[in-house]
Amino acid sequence: MTSQGVSALAEARAAHPRRARVPGVTLPSRRDLSRGARMGNSALRAHVETAQKTGVFQLKDRGLTEFPSELQKLSSNLRTIDLSNNKIDSLPPVLIGKFTLLKSLSLNNNKLTVLPDELCNLKKLETLSLNNNHLRELPSTFGQLSALKTLSISGNQLGALPPQLCSLRHLDVVDLSKNQIRSIPDTVGELQAIELNLNQNQISQISIKISCCPRLKVLRLEENCLELSMLPQSILSDSQICLLAVEGNLFEIKKLRELEGYDKYMERFTATKKKFA
Repeated sequence: MTSQGVSALAEARAAHPRRARVPGVTLPSRRDLSRGARMGNSALRAHVETAQKTGVFQLKDRGLTEFPSELQKLSSNLRTIDLSNNKIDSLPPVLIGKFTLLKSLSLNNNKLTVLPDELCNLKKLETLSLNNNHLRELPSTFGQLSALKTLSISGNQLGALPPQLCSLRHLDVVDLSKNQIRSIPDTVGELQAIELNLNQNQISQISIKISCCPRLKVLRLEENCLELSMLPQSILSDSQICLLAVEGNLFEIKKLRELEGYDKYMERFTATKKKFA
């Protein structure tokens, strides 16, 4: 073999090294990987076809990094979307705003950092679940989700109670647990929710206006930073709250029982307990 031939052979080997072999392990070939990709596309098509018939699209635990663009063809008939437990970091603004008949949207355990303003186009949305993402705030248009009844944003990075929630007149249940909320402002008095979960935040101050919430029955404040002196006594004496959970704060529960108005609270608590017994 000539010197040029030897040199060419050496360059070819350098450009295409043999795959490293590990005893007992067979690495997939390019053909295998390509077949796997095709199977993934086939599975997605199957879910889309099913959703066309049922109005429900559910694709969890699939490692998705993007909101599936294939759903655009279903924007006029989908009622439920569940893309929980994926790696989606953003929602396409134009596409998400097209699901005008959507009633339930679940994006738990993804990597969302912001929500687009176009989300407010979902006028029929009743349930929105965004637990365990990286959200710091809600869009200014969030209060336009006029049909929303249940909102779960547990395990995010919210630093304050979103004032937009007070514009939602049909809101029943709000879960803002495991965030970074430090105080409850006066605007809370306009909240229409029946149940408010603020467990495991950093709350040290609560506005007396929380007693004015017209429908609030359940208030959860466990594992926060509350001193007993910062808990408005009107919650006990002058509110509609019949279940107050405050364990894990900076006071002993027995001290709560000594506050003025505790008897009135217990009357509401007992009456509710009997009602559902």
